[in-house]
Amino acid sequence: MTELNLPMALTFLGYLLVVLAIGVVAWFKTHTAADYFLGGRKLSAGVAALSAGASDMSGWVLLGLPGYAYLAGVEAAWIALGLCIGVALNWLLMARRLRIYSFYLEDAVTLPCYLHRRFQCPGPWLKLLASLFILLFFLFYVSSGLIGAGKLFVAVFGFDYRLSVLLGAAIIIFYTLFGGFLAVSWTDVFQSLLMVLALLVVPILALQALGGYGQLTARVEGINPALLSFGTDRQGQPLTGLAIASLLGWGLAYFGQPHILARFKAIHSPRQLKTAAAIGISWSVLVYGTSLAVGVTGLALVEPPLVDSEQVFMVMVRMLFHPLMAGFMLSAILAAIMSTVDSQLLASSSTLAEDLYPLLSGRRLSETGRVLTGRWAVAVIAAVATGVAMDPDSKVLDVVAYAWGGLGAALGPAMLLSLYWRRMNWQGALAGVMVGGLTVIVWKPLEGGWFDLYELVPGFFFSCAAIVLVSFCTAPPAAPIQQDFSRVTAVVRTP
Repeated sequence: MTELNLPMALTFLGYLLVVLAIGVVAWFKTHTAADYFLGGRKLSAGVAALSAGASDMSGWVLLGLPGYAYLAGVEAAWIALGLCIGVALNWLLMARRLRIYSFYLEDAVTLPCYLHRRFQCPGPWLKLLASLFILLFFLFYVSSGLIGAGKLFVAVFGFDYRLSVLLGAAIIIFYTLFGGFLAVSWTDVFQSLLMVLALLVVPILALQALGGYGQLTARVEGINPALLSFGTDRQGQPLTGLAIASLLGWGLAYFGQPHILARFKAIHSPRQLKTAAAIGISWSVLVYGTSLAVGVTGLALVEPPLVDSEQVFMVMVRMLFHPLMAGFMLSAILAAIMSTVDSQLLASSSTLAEDLYPLLSGRRLSETGRVLTGRWAVAVIAAVATGVAMDPDSKVLDVVAYAWGGLGAALGPAMLLSLYWRRMNWQGALAGVMVGGLTVIVWKPLEGGWFDLYELVPGFFFSCAAIVLVSFCTAPPAAPIQQDFSRVTAVVRTP
């Protein structure tokens, strides 16, 4: 347990009070299910872009990615490059079409609901399968954020790890439970700016403390010259094609992340998407670049080597800042964690309330019932994820990688192709969701040869192949679907 630093803890508590106050204000503005799950589709371009970015970049961007760069050096830049490409393609290929299509399809709030209506599936299987994969992988995703919260509260307050996880869960549940999408989106804007500030300032001060870029490279070369090479791993061996594909492949998952795609659906007008895309892409490039810089400068600054590499940002903050400012900087980690976990809880609860509950109960809920069920779902999902996060030896990046890959492989190909391919039918969509999700589950525990490839990559392409093959081997979609697709596509092409 770390010793409590009172000034740092007080600054940190001040940040928490601001966030909780936002949740209370949003409570009074949330009246309907559309308000709770999508903010009434009233987000501005800036809020949508920054909220999408913040909900994407959980605590792993301040813990996992800097920790990986601290261990592997600039090899970690391949992950950042793949993610930046994925962000750009997500905004350019998905945002406008999904905003228009989801609204046209009777205001489809969730991805399973969108897929069900898009293909007019005659049974519940497509919606049910997509919902189950969302809940499964979000349990791991939410738990990764709570693992990060546990490590953070240990560093700030010196609490026991398990108590820290419970405290982090309680805070996140409070304002997600009461404020819904508006609270999540408003806090995301505040939190995204705090994240950028922290990621910019920490490596700049670290460089100054080291005496400049020349001293940085000299120290890292003294530790291990391979850490400064893009083409080799930390042992100095050339990166294989499988390794590069695994690192770049992280970007493929963006097409299937419900908590990120929700921002596209919630933007006030499709005309705002060009502005939102420019903000979102620029913000992502800045955050990923500075996150890598934290890890690499930490290599030279932090001695002796850390046992837990994912604490490099926290250790650097305590070294470089006065305790009052350190508390503010460490709040950025909680900001990153909360801005993602709250969005994931909301996406999971919307799936339970909008998709699974009507399927299992055989009846639809009233507006009040949908909001109430969504709130109960937030609490239940968070409780299960808290149990998963209780292992103090867990690594944020490992858990994120599994959940990120599972969602991307199960939902990404079906979502992307559904917006562009008229010949795709419900059988193809069902096959793609099933093959993508199961590939990740089966591939993950296997090792050696091709199985060293990140499970997202084969899952994504096997899912695409299943969609195309099954769609061509089964009957074309019905004429009304074709007409609807053509009609909405014409709207999409209108500036």
